[in-house]
Amino acid sequence: MNQPQPFQDIADNLSFLDDWEDRYRYLIELGQALPKLDEAERSAANKVNGCVSQVWLVAEPETVDGAPGLKFRGESDAMIVQGLVALLLALYSDRSAREIADTDAIALFDELGLREHLTTQRSNGLAAMVGRIRGAGRAALG
Repeated sequence: MNQPQPFQDIADNLSFLDDWEDRYRYLIELGQALPKLDEAERSAANKVNGCVSQVWLVAEPETVDGAPGLKFRGESDAMIVQGLVALLLALYSDRSAREIADTDAIALFDELGLREHLTTQRSNGLAAMVGRIRGAGRAALG
């Protein structure tokens, strides 16, 4: 399955960065570029459980190529995690519910070599975010 262009662009940029400090800086910059959620959206209903950091994800239904789809927005209170949120939004947002449910971000992050450089807590939080997003995709399928 082809990945969305925004995600592919980020993956390509990461591949050019040899130093992990540079990759972390790039992730932080991606996170800083995300728009903030409204205060009301930072609610218990949007909070991702299983993350040590505070993470909120908002899923908005939309139609993608005539099929049910979702647009995602998100925010975290931790800089690196905010960058991971940006990467996940680039991968999952504006896709059909079927693509969302079927896309394994963990495998893609492993291909990029990202998870091996995350702490166990961040890796667990990443898995929780992916689970939440893919669950929203499955729910949108009905």
